[in-house]
Amino acid sequence: MSTERPGARSSRRRAVEDRAVAWLAARRAMLDPRGARPDRVLFARKALIETAFLAGLRARLDDAPLTGDYAAILEQVEDAARQPSYREMTARDETALLLYAGTYAALRLCGRDAPEFGRVIRQAVAGGYAAAFERVPYRQLDLLHTLYLCGIEHDPSSMDAVLPFTLLCRRPNVLKLTDRDVYAVTHTLFYATDFGLREPAWPSGFCPGEGVELLEALLVLAEARANADLVGELLCCLYCLGVADSHATDRAWSFLESVQEDNGRVAGPEGILHPEAEAMEADFRHWAEGYHTTVVAALAGLLERSPRRGEPPSPPTAESVPLGPHLQRAVTWLCDASLAEDHRAGLPGVTAAALGASALRERGLARPGLAHYAAQLADAAPSFWQEQGAEVAGEFALALHQADICCPSLDAYLRATAEVVASLDDVPADAAAGVRRLVGLGVLRPGAAPAVPRQAPAVPGRAQTGGRHAFPFQDAVSLCEARESYHLGQLAATVRVLVKGGWGLHRITRDAVAFLVAQQDAEGAFGYPASDDPAARGKARYSWTRSAVVALAAAVESGPAG
Repeated sequence: MSTERPGARSSRRRAVEDRAVAWLAARRAMLDPRGARPDRVLFARKALIETAFLAGLRARLDDAPLTGDYAAILEQVEDAARQPSYREMTARDETALLLYAGTYAALRLCGRDAPEFGRVIRQAVAGGYAAAFERVPYRQLDLLHTLYLCGIEHDPSSMDAVLPFTLLCRRPNVLKLTDRDVYAVTHTLFYATDFGLREPAWPSGFCPGEGVELLEALLVLAEARANADLVGELLCCLYCLGVADSHATDRAWSFLESVQEDNGRVAGPEGILHPEAEAMEADFRHWAEGYHTTVVAALAGLLERSPRRGEPPSPPTAESVPLGPHLQRAVTWLCDASLAEDHRAGLPGVTAAALGASALRERGLARPGLAHYAAQLADAAPSFWQEQGAEVAGEFALALHQADICCPSLDAYLRATAEVVASLDDVPADAAAGVRRLVGLGVLRPGAAPAVPRQAPAVPGRAQTGGRHAFPFQDAVSLCEARESYHLGQLAATVRVLVKGGWGLHRITRDAVAFLVAQQDAEGAFGYPASDDPAARGKARYSWTRSAVVALAAAVESGPAG
């Protein structure tokens, strides 16, 4: 958590809110549908409700009277909403009920009740369609929450009945969620918790701590993609769940502060407007691309300084996919497949299988493949081992040593390599692991080797405890890109890096592992090539399985995942 004095931190965050509200107030005329071009009227109505709702929450969460920029926004909203051309659309455009009901709710929260407006909304609700047509779960929560704020009677527990069907409560894999899915998660929390004022009856088997874990994982991905809109909404959701002071909220605030423009505007993500927006006048485009994210930044400031209710939820116990059976099947398949491969492709495969077998403490699984390649390569030239690289040659040598199998050509190559290392004055950092392996194999005496850079230890559990280290953004992006492109080799390699870096229990890594093991077929191989060409299929499955085995071996060795 931040070491900054709470007062100074709150002042900076209040300044973000004040600047954002000032920018919105200065452009409040853009909210009026009466002044919008016909093709922009619906957009203006959407902006009107979202900005109106900010004012309504300000009145609800802060007892101080609305003054200054908040009051100016409210006056604009009230002026637009009192016009027949606006409020009577409630009866004419029933599918857009929430646009108008939300505006009425905001006015009501601000003490500006409009009885005739409310009567039209009640009439639409009772009409058998506006509140009855099929909605996805979070939109159903939106309806129920809005009706509640409008003072229209309904059973509050009905919101809790919808919760089990929401994406939030279905334990989604974070790497598969689109931006649209993330908005479904954030809005579910807004409505179900009544912006932090209500404790929902969570579905059986779901705890709020799971929600916090999900939000924090999604925050990593949103910030990695520089999406201020989602960073702001996810930050607001943490406040809704009672998380008022954490490393995740500190990082989110630092990001929002860094992207807020001097005039208070916070730009939305790319693609927020239709491509035709490029032809729009600059002032409108500038406003349209930033108003929503600026509203969200202001809302984050409002929730940050609002009273908290209850204690923040306890973090869940990390549950990993049981990896042992998956790895065992993959090792067996990889060993068998390696026997049929050319030795240049087969050696890395059987070496990976040996790594997996060692992680399982079942080294006998890889012994047939090791013996086969040791015999095949007994007279291999030094150039072959040089071509394979230090890691493959070293790991193969270690596996042979553990299996008490000899490969004369490899032994000679390692001795020659050790002699070269012993003649060096120092060891480059990128060669340190190889030198340590030579020492471990007994072909290089520790005293004969130059100083080897020390290996920085992983920090187990730092992701779980929210340590000062942020989850590596580039690795988060790499995982998402690999999943989207079905690049299992890249995904597995990134998982291995994260596990070895101490991030094995983080939600993002666990979900990446869960995705990876879901790609294993009945034979034990990894990946679905979606190709009918036997050669292409075989090459892809062999490569993917080799990468997956190395990643899963690291995960099994790192802790309880296996």
